[in-house]
Amino acid sequence: MFLGVDGGGTKTAFALVDADGNVRARHGEGSAYYLEVGMDGAAAMLERGCRTLFAAAGIGPGDIAQAFFGLPAYGEDRAVMPALEALPRAILGHDRYRCGNDMVCSWAGSLACADGISIIAGTGSMAYGEYGGKKARAGGWGELFSDEGSAHWIARAGLALFSRMSDGRAPRGELYELVRQRLSLEEDLDLCGVVYGDLKRERSGIAGLSRLVSEAAALGDRQAMDIIDAAAGELAGLVDAVRARLCVADDVEVAVSFTGGLVGADGPLRVPLTTALAGRARPFQVSAPLFAPVLGAALYAARNAGTPLDAAALQRLSGHT
Repeated sequence: MFLGVDGGGTKTAFALVDADGNVRARHGEGSAYYLEVGMDGAAAMLERGCRTLFAAAGIGPGDIAQAFFGLPAYGEDRAVMPALEALPRAILGHDRYRCGNDMVCSWAGSLACADGISIIAGTGSMAYGEYGGKKARAGGWGELFSDEGSAHWIARAGLALFSRMSDGRAPRGELYELVRQRLSLEEDLDLCGVVYGDLKRERSGIAGLSRLVSEAAALGDRQAMDIIDAAAGELAGLVDAVRARLCVADDVEVAVSFTGGLVGADGPLRVPLTTALAGRARPFQVSAPLFAPVLGAALYAARNAGTPLDAAALQRLSGHT
């Protein structure tokens, strides 16, 4: 039995997959972003999620052949690495697991652990790829000065645009009235109370405001549309950077897939991102993700165990979204 955990800034998914490609149980919990919920909060959530998952499948931790815990911000602060690495051991009671950044879950799921590049565009953003045994990532340095093209990045740009519209530094488009109406602002400056007070500047809460930018763009707000196009361009730039670091020859067509709400089937960046990649000088083959990131985590666990799922098992697994 293989345990996959796809931790995220907003929600965390758990799945148990057997060697035949059957999904034995799935479960969902809240944020695994320790910078927001604290290390104790992340630990409690992971334990609760695993216990619930095991109970649903009627198994115990000892039945796990291998597990993979994909955790947000893993590898980005050397000082906290030992604490993150220890979290699964406290839950499983054994060392048959690995930890890594949640970007690996997205790559392993979207491409079924095959060579190529995965774009992650949700609350945060980054790109990760493997090719010919090499691994590389780009982006994902955090919301303060990176996460380009993410929901948080789009929301920040949208809030900045609203302030310019309010001041008269930019023409007032559809975004202006949308923000006022949806956030129930009596005065424009009440936005500060929403962002710094109600939302407490929290990453996931701010990211949720990106929907207002997407909606304004859909209504024809040219300035909001420019933010969406810029976000797609930033994500395409991440793919270019990963490809270069993987040292892929210029004439080789590289597989690209994606995960995250912004690039889902109805995501606002799905079409502009595909268009941006099609216009690149070096060729890419863009395709929809094969499996959800949490199933990718389980596939990665199976590969780490030296027993990757065979073609028949992958075909069976493809019946699960």
